Amino acid sequence: MAKTQEKKIGDALLKVALGCSVEEVTEEYAEADGELKLTKRKKTRRDIPPDLKAVQMLLAESERSETAQMTDEELEKERERLIAELKKAEKESAKKVSKPRAKSRVKKKKAVAGTK
Repeated sequence: MAKTQEKKIGDALLKVALGCSVEEVTEEYAEADGELKLTKRKKTRRDIPPDLKAVQMLLAESERSETAQMTDEELEKERERLIAELKKAEKESAKKVSKPRAKSRVKKKKAVAGTK
């Protein structure tokens, strides 16, 4: 695909992702005296909301372009950083999940002991 076409597609995708307003003109003609004459012109302005799929596509493309320019060493460092971040998040979520369960068991035992 030519660079100009890619640029046009990218611009159109950005426009859809951000949303835009469009002005539409509707014209009606009628035949009078053997000629077509403009009888009615209606201008309408429509606001088109941002499209989330287009936003996702732009974000995915920007991520791909960032990683495509990285060297092998940079990619390996990024991989290691992401793995470490995932392990850290996994440990934190495991702590959050395990602590409330232990407390709830203790509360239940106390409540049962108090009723006897």
